[in-house]
Amino acid sequence: MSNQPSPSPVKVLVVEDDPLLRELLFTYFNEQGYLTRTESDGAHALERVREEVPDVVILDVNLPGKDGFTICRELRPTFSGVIIMLTRRSDKLDHMIGLELGADNYLAKPIEFRLLEAHLKACLRRLRGQPAQVSVPGNELRYGQFRIDRGSRSAWVSDRELSLQTAEFDLLWLLATRAGEVLSRDQIMSELRGIDHDGVDRSIDMRISRLRQTLADNGDSPARIKTVRGQGYLFSVYDREDLPAMIRPFLTSEHQL
Repeated sequence: MSNQPSPSPVKVLVVEDDPLLRELLFTYFNEQGYLTRTESDGAHALERVREEVPDVVILDVNLPGKDGFTICRELRPTFSGVIIMLTRRSDKLDHMIGLELGADNYLAKPIEFRLLEAHLKACLRRLRGQPAQVSVPGNELRYGQFRIDRGSRSAWVSDRELSLQTAEFDLLWLLATRAGEVLSRDQIMSELRGIDHDGVDRSIDMRISRLRQTLADNGDSPARIKTVRGQGYLFSVYDREDLPAMIRPFLTSEHQL
């Protein structure tokens, strides 16, 4: 007779404002052995995740209170579990943005529940069995193999500590705390120096170039810090090897959303 404890059920939070679909998802996943909870209001979703720490968040895009894209962007820096976004939108750009913001998968409605569960299981396998965690926002951020600690002013890729000058660390921290969001040169200059960009100063571009070299982020096809033509720079939550296949064709130094 085995003395090993039974594995804990996977905790799923369904954030969906359609009452019928929300109830159907709740019933299906409960019947499959998941510990399922639901939320209908986007404004309450972040609080629910931080309180309950689910393993999986199934997140609708069009929500009252706060949309799914905003929730995903705000949640991902401190949540290590699976985020699966559901939408009736067919625009591939929306799919790409959802994945860029940190979703593990982005699926179109209507979807067969068994297929949704199959995607959920695949995402959980990619976590290599690590439990979901919600870290305390503040000093440390993690994205895949990348980690940055404001307290020690240090950053690592895998086990390699990065050699960063003060100004480079400040820029990297700013980008990482706003992961998935395009920051213009004006915004970066204002945040770091408290002044507006004059359209001539190229110091931000030079600092970005040095950061890419330090991160070993290919300048011709960067995966971590990307240029959004005519808009600014975007810090991606994905390591290159973990990028969904649909995003890879868009990875150029002049990436345009």
